[in-house]
Amino acid sequence: MFKIGYRTLKTALGTGLSIYLAQLFGLHNFVSAGIITILCIQVTKKRSLQASWSRFVACCLAILFSYSFFEMIGYHPVVISLMLLFFIPTTVFLKVNEGVVTSSVIILHLYMSEGITIPIIWNEFLIIITGIGVALLMNLYMPSVDKQLKQYQQKIEDHFSIIFKEIERYLLTGDQDWTGKEIPETHRLIHEAKTIAYRDVQNHFLRHENQYYRYFKMREKQFDIIERVLPKITSISMTIEQGQMIAEFIHDLRLHIHPGNTAHKYLKRLVEMREIFEEMELPATREEFEARAALFNFLGEMEQYLVIKSYFKGIKSPV
Repeated sequence: MFKIGYRTLKTALGTGLSIYLAQLFGLHNFVSAGIITILCIQVTKKRSLQASWSRFVACCLAILFSYSFFEMIGYHPVVISLMLLFFIPTTVFLKVNEGVVTSSVIILHLYMSEGITIPIIWNEFLIIITGIGVALLMNLYMPSVDKQLKQYQQKIEDHFSIIFKEIERYLLTGDQDWTGKEIPETHRLIHEAKTIAYRDVQNHFLRHENQYYRYFKMREKQFDIIERVLPKITSISMTIEQGQMIAEFIHDLRLHIHPGNTAHKYLKRLVEMREIFEEMELPATREEFEARAALFNFLGEMEQYLVIKSYFKGIKSPV
């Protein structure tokens, strides 16, 4: 299906607008304003501002270098090559090398003038300002991704619930017919969600993190624990009383997977369950001993799982 993204739309509108304004101002080489706009429109506001600043500084340097080399040495292709040998390392040193391509356009304009004057420099400066200004104007609008992030949140929680359901079923029945497809899917969902959440952070100048980014980081750490305990659970070759108790705990836990913070409630239950286990009779067989050891280890991992959640303050408007 043919689809036009918001960045494509902004680029198209911004390019036309910058060329129109440059032409309206009577600037020479007015189409170059459109090129600068295309290069400055980025996926986030912070990225766009950074790109615009790099290109502005690089273009100003380009004017300075062009005047020095062309007026002092001459207007010859060899001089362009010689100048770039000094110009590019300078932009790298100043960390504005992102603007090399844009500034090359300015350099070629000045080269073709065969005589750099104040009006010509002013013309190039206005082209730069017009192109960058329109790009920044276009990037003031960034669509909200809250709805998308909430959808990812729900999908990840649903996958966690399915995985816990399978752990619960194995502890009760020993069945191992689960395909495990939720494992790679959850990996993908968390990675995609973190990417979108980080992009949202980059669209706010005074924000270094947001609640969704912290949430997905928290889920990522929890998922590492889930992956770690799965082989330990499946290594249990028998159904025992302690496993049934843990299955009940997992059942309750999976029914309450949400962005809020109720971890302390379940941490208290873990402590109580450990105390009950310690009062039980010792295992009668080696197989039972290994099963109980694996379950005890599982409780330790689940404690860490809940501790990670306990540090998360929750999302204000949960789905």
